[in-house]
Amino acid sequence: MTIKGIVLDIDGTLLSNEKVITEKTKQALIQAQENGIRVILASGRPTTGMYHLAKELKMTEYEGLLVSFNGACVVDCKTDDILFNQTLAIEDAQEVLAHLKQFDVRPMINKDEYMYVTDVYNNYVQLPEGPFNIFEYESRGGNFKLCEVDDLATFADFPLNKILVVGEIDYLQENHQALSAPFKERLSAMFTAPFYFEFTDKGIDKAKALDTVLPTFDIKAEELIAFGDGHNDASLLSYAGIAVAMENAVEDLKTIADHITLSNNEDGIAVALEKYL
Repeated sequence: MTIKGIVLDIDGTLLSNEKVITEKTKQALIQAQENGIRVILASGRPTTGMYHLAKELKMTEYEGLLVSFNGACVVDCKTDDILFNQTLAIEDAQEVLAHLKQFDVRPMINKDEYMYVTDVYNNYVQLPEGPFNIFEYESRGGNFKLCEVDDLATFADFPLNKILVVGEIDYLQENHQALSAPFKERLSAMFTAPFYFEFTDKGIDKAKALDTVLPTFDIKAEELIAFGDGHNDASLLSYAGIAVAMENAVEDLKTIADHITLSNNEDGIAVALEKYL
């Protein structure tokens, strides 16, 4: 099988736990591009939080693609052209944000250079490793300035690619069905980490985004090798010709993978590419 594209989730896949691309993985991906294979980053991150990684991997030189917001947007790295963009209806987004007020969760939305929340000081989530400043992480990672508004539901009178919800891990596990129940016929909702739950427009996922834009580049699904670690990578691995789960992936993802590689801290991507390329 000829591989024309490498599709990579970012957090927990491309990046180590220290949030860096290891040198071996970086060189493997640059070499693949030098050999004519297109590299595609597919993440729940906003587009602005992906550009620095694209530049590090030289994707701006080799016409890589960025699939952001869990598949709600696709951008050509070289031209900055938006190839696909599907947002939530404003009314739906406002209804979700109003509904979330009943729960002990913290929604985040973004517009232009700002990320908006209702209380900038309610910014820590308890992780197994200890308390984590989630607002700082998200705003810095997306290259956003952080801004507080009194009521997100009233404020959000503009299109959103997604609504990101953060909560304590046990609380989200107990309440995620109640969070999404009123919208299950209209919107997509999923975990992207144990403390993240996200809303996008109905049918949005990483596979749909790829299926929409890749025919333009003469790339078929069976000509892709895809890497992931989380629940939101399931559509991606199901879509690609070769599906690779990281050793640190959730168990559900491993069950649909063709191959399980080493972890994100052990150059799992580079090791798998040595096998398949």
